[in-house]
Amino acid sequence: QVQLVESGGGLVQLGGSLKLSCAASGIVFSSAALAWYRQAPGKQRELVAAITSVGSTNYLDSVKGRFTISRDNAKNMVYLQMNSLKPEDTAVYYCNVEARAWGSNQRLPYWGQGTQVTVSS
Repeated sequence: QVQLVESGGGLVQLGGSLKLSCAASGIVFSSAALAWYRQAPGKQRELVAAITSVGSTNYLDSVKGRFTISRDNAKNMVYLQMNSLKPEDTAVYYCNVEARAWGSNQRLPYWGQGTQVTVSS
């Protein structure tokens, strides 16, 4: 059974920092593509940051230079370090993986339950 469990969200003031974590289980983690998405009220879900199995990254333009995605294959963890937070970063943040589940040859997307990030001004 694939599980993605996010943590680290919360309320922070303008300019503050948060680090989101996502613990993955049930997948072949080392070959997985990992990403963080976010969805603000009334808006579509958007890709914030992604990291490939070999460590290549890409970011939403509005978070470049402020957010950093990383992965720890030994711990099956993906992280999102968020610095210089702005009110417009307020959203529910979702962990996403594209991976093979254990015992499967099919590569599928999986989602976490989401964690709320609120930035106050």
